Amino acid sequence: METINPGLILLAINLFLLWLIMAAPVGVRTLRMTRRFDTKPEHLWSAIDPLGEHADWNPSLLSSRAEDPAGRFARQSYQHLDRKGAPIERVLEISREDRFAFSTRVVDDTALDPTVWASFSERRQLRAEGGVTELTVEQTDRYRGIAFLVYRYFALRREMRSLEGWLKTGEAKKVGMFEHPPMQVFLAVLSTLLFWPFFGLTANGLVLSTILTLVIVMHELGHMAAYRAFGHRTARMIFVPLLGGIAIGGRPYNSNFEAATCALMGAGMSAFVVPIAIVGHEAAAKSAAAATLDRPLLVMILILGGFNLLNLLPMARFDGGQVLRRIFPGLGMQMVGSFGISAVIAVTGWEVGVPQEILIVSLAVFALLSMISAGTIKMRDELAPMRPAERLLVGLGLYAAVIIHSFAIVFSAGLLFGSA
Repeated sequence: METINPGLILLAINLFLLWLIMAAPVGVRTLRMTRRFDTKPEHLWSAIDPLGEHADWNPSLLSSRAEDPAGRFARQSYQHLDRKGAPIERVLEISREDRFAFSTRVVDDTALDPTVWASFSERRQLRAEGGVTELTVEQTDRYRGIAFLVYRYFALRREMRSLEGWLKTGEAKKVGMFEHPPMQVFLAVLSTLLFWPFFGLTANGLVLSTILTLVIVMHELGHMAAYRAFGHRTARMIFVPLLGGIAIGGRPYNSNFEAATCALMGAGMSAFVVPIAIVGHEAAAKSAAAATLDRPLLVMILILGGFNLLNLLPMARFDGGQVLRRIFPGLGMQMVGSFGISAVIAVTGWEVGVPQEILIVSLAVFALLSMISAGTIKMRDELAPMRPAERLLVGLGLYAAVIIHSFAIVFSAGLLFGSA
């Protein structure tokens, strides 16, 4: 019986996880969290009420004030920035149920389109018992994929822990270790170990999984470099075991050119490494002292090309699809651009000996995943359109990255496996 390639198993697992995280029809879900605090209900109420005396205790909030004389609406200003670099503001409609219970919904947002908040509501309630006050928070929304649902769960946990610190010391601090560098190093190591079995639990397998992790880091550093170039002061990278890494900007995009460039630069920066690695391989092949680096460099070139070419697939949630959507606003031209990239990838697969049936099935699966991918969060204002020169620049950059990484695969696979 023919065994299944571990690489295909890893790819299938990643595709399933991507679908689960980004596109699974989760529907309407309610997060419910209850915490008990050693304080009087009046004191806790002054913090959780949007119009309370201490409503701005939260370190993420700059201010929270009444929007109308009757106190039915509250305007909250956040430390998070909008596309112009100004603090994001939201207007909440408050429905009071009794003395220690209320619900809210978002009726205005300076960064996001109102449709984003159409299904969202939040309810908070206090219950005092024996000198202890119990706070229950319920958040309801409609979700596509579990990513944002999981994010809100951990955000709510952080808020509860920060609130507990404020009640004890009178000072609120941002809590949580997930984004700190030591935790990200730990997650990168964990990701390497989780990749290891798919390459074989040997020394060579560990080398391959380590190279893959380094390739992921290099890719995300390209995104972060672009974010910083466009003024995102708090750009950061988060490792997700088995899925790789995610680069996050410090504010929403301001223009389609910015969005396309930031998406492209993951593979774009790696494309600069390909010729350097090839030169290193050639030098190692000619030097007896460095001969041991010859094959590892070829493996790195292969993984570098394969990982980045996969990210450049014309799928809605992949970098390639994001860039194409910005370059070509019309569906017809997007299809033409997608066909061009798919053709290059198909030729690359054929050149390195991938069976025709697998190529056809793979491209069909990617096309299907692209169609079922969830839409992006809609911003309040349209991004600044691209000028023709910007379209040309990004378009040439996209196809240059595709061709360079395709060449990396053909070059390295030919020397490693004798398929070219």
